[in-house]
Amino acid sequence: MISFKGKGVYGAVAIGSVCVFKRGDAQVRRTHVEDIRAEFERFEAAKELAVAQLGEIYEKALKEVGETHAQIFEVHMMMLEDDDYNESIANLIETQSVNAEYAVASTADNFAAMFAAMDDAYMQARAADVKDISNRLIACLTDPDAKSAESGGDKMIVCADDLAPSETVSLDKDRVLAFVTAFGSSNSHTAILARNMNIPAVISVGEDFLKSIKDGDKIIVDGHTGEIIVSPDADTEAKYCKKQAEDKRKKELLQELKGKDNVTLDGTRVNIYANIGGIDGIGAVLANDAGGIGLFRSEFLYLESEDYPTEEEQFIAYRKVLESMAGKTVIIRTLDIGADKQIDYFKLDKEDNPALGFRAIRICLTRPEIFRTQLRALYRASAYGKLGIMFPMITSVSEVERILAICEGIKAELKGEGIPFDENVEVGIMIETPAAAVISDLLAPLVDFFSVGTNDLTQYTLACDRQNAKLEPFCDTHHEAILRLIEMSAQNAHKHGAWIGICGELAADTTLTEKFLRMGIDELSVSAPFVLPLRDTVRKLDLK
Repeated sequence: MISFKGKGVYGAVAIGSVCVFKRGDAQVRRTHVEDIRAEFERFEAAKELAVAQLGEIYEKALKEVGETHAQIFEVHMMMLEDDDYNESIANLIETQSVNAEYAVASTADNFAAMFAAMDDAYMQARAADVKDISNRLIACLTDPDAKSAESGGDKMIVCADDLAPSETVSLDKDRVLAFVTAFGSSNSHTAILARNMNIPAVISVGEDFLKSIKDGDKIIVDGHTGEIIVSPDADTEAKYCKKQAEDKRKKELLQELKGKDNVTLDGTRVNIYANIGGIDGIGAVLANDAGGIGLFRSEFLYLESEDYPTEEEQFIAYRKVLESMAGKTVIIRTLDIGADKQIDYFKLDKEDNPALGFRAIRICLTRPEIFRTQLRALYRASAYGKLGIMFPMITSVSEVERILAICEGIKAELKGEGIPFDENVEVGIMIETPAAAVISDLLAPLVDFFSVGTNDLTQYTLACDRQNAKLEPFCDTHHEAILRLIEMSAQNAHKHGAWIGICGELAADTTLTEKFLRMGIDELSVSAPFVLPLRDTVRKLDLK
């Protein structure tokens, strides 16, 4: 029996047989070709097949993880059509008379190295995407008639060095008991997909793990603790079978919490809302009995569009979510792009430090035509439900004053045009910079609510880039400095008649729930699957 320790990204226990993930990526050899035209045709046929395969994967991802997470495969299809990428491959075939496989592999190495060398974390992540699409192309060139090796057979625990997003989604979900990877970070696409597919997953176990296993070995995967046990003895297996049964029982008991109040034993009430990244997440919000939506990431409209979404397109989307929530609160965050979320048609300049750069409200205040379009759509949609509007990346009083002036202007315009809207839309700001927390006494009188974005607040307070996996050991989300900033913000919000919520990852950390409620946090907004576990925790607390 051998134990390994990684990072759990979806809490559940799996016990089963190992299936070591094999890509079948034999070393690409350089060969000389006589018929250049025929090689071009071979390459084009392989590319067409690869695009078709990605289309199928996109449709599968759409059903299993929703539109927001499926869009990575649309990006991959676009990358396959990229002019620079294709010209590099064609140039190698033509000038060096080499086989298409070699031309693709060589281009992939060059492009991946170029992306990896960039300072921008978002662009660095594109290196993995280039390798993923190139491996697919090479597979289509090598064996265009190959069928998926992941269909049929018994359930398994998939073990790999790492998994590309397309590899994760391509696996038959009904056959996969768990994922275990030697490398990877909790912010990777694969980790996010595993969480959304509700599959136990442990990452970053280390390369020694792969050397210690083979197909068919029995292992235990504990997604709660990140522990992996290879060839467990009978007592250990029995212990984890019991833990598995307890997990199942807890999930069944949680279903009984639907319709119950989020009230502690001493009568303290807290709102428990859900975070979503697009309209496709509304079903999960309702299924998990969330009291509302505490964070609706409006940038999905921009990320899924090839040009700036119009006022009418945005209005239709916002109205749909408000109508679907049938009077429950929906807090929509205004456009938050930049840093790790880039959109080509915004034509943002390359920045040495994008996390501290031109992003979120800074873009909106600098490009008022974009901001005004979104605000008009939001206020128009407010006639169809209970809307709150939230502004990200605030650092000063002057920013909030400018935002409020623009909002008043929009309301006056709509009134003049005879367009209905809710006069009582709540306006709030995100506390995600230390500056906003420190001057929260000055900001609170201007707004109706605060929402603490703990992900960014953590990275800015601790000077830890949240996209850098190497910094995870230094990124202590329970750091006293972060908790003090949250408590300061809560005190100042209540002093000036505003309410305060938390919409970052820490909202779902039940080890902090009691501390947050004692601080005076009024609302916790979490990913939909965490709503009922959080309700369970709240109902067992006594704050007397």
